[in-house]
Amino acid sequence: MDSRLLDLLVCPICKGPLQYDRAAQELLCPRDRLAFPIRDGIAVMLVEQARETQGAAAAADTPGAAP
Repeated sequence: MDSRLLDLLVCPICKGPLQYDRAAQELLCPRDRLAFPIRDGIAVMLVEQARETQGAAAAADTPGAAP
């Protein structure tokens, strides 16, 4: 993924920066704990297509954790 493009893309929910996971071909939002897929070199920035990362389940089980 082009680093210039990565600098422009933000999470569609929180508008925060994304991290590129080259091995999984995903863009990660650490704040929302979502992973957006990259298919055929194109980032799919649809919330419906994102998957929750492992930390999301743990945070949901923690009392007082942010949604």
